[in-house]
Amino acid sequence: MAPRKKADPNNKTVAENRKARYNYAIEDTIECGMVLQGSEVKSMREGGVNIAESYANIENGELWLINSHVPKYEQAKTFNHEERRHRKLLVSKKELSKLWQAVGRQGMTLVPLKIYFNDKGRAKLLLGIAKGKKKQDKRETEKKRDWQRQKSRLLRDRG
Repeated sequence: MAPRKKADPNNKTVAENRKARYNYAIEDTIECGMVLQGSEVKSMREGGVNIAESYANIENGELWLINSHVPKYEQAKTFNHEERRHRKLLVSKKELSKLWQAVGRQGMTLVPLKIYFNDKGRAKLLLGIAKGKKKQDKRETEKKRDWQRQKSRLLRDRG
């Protein structure tokens, strides 16, 4: 047998917004870099980050992540960061103009989907351009998901 590969410690998901795909119809996604302080990076590697209530906004020609919670890093003591500060997101001018146009359309919002570390160990944010779902749409997606589960059970039992 071949030796088992160890998981890369740099490439891991830190936080995921699962409710976003339920509450919004994701039309497109963009990978953004993040401007972080050292204590924030160490805290992210430990876990406990929450992006469930957060959103992204364009202010003064810059993209910002608002209301995300990164817990304090205990070993940093006096050089710690604010837990709910606005964090700048790094995108190209072309992508920023694309986001600006999407937000300008009615009902489009910028929803953070996932924070992760890429292969190089850099913190990245997967940002979704989304449109809010109505109650009827949410019920429809639940029906589809339930049907897929039932179908897989039937195939497994008969198969």
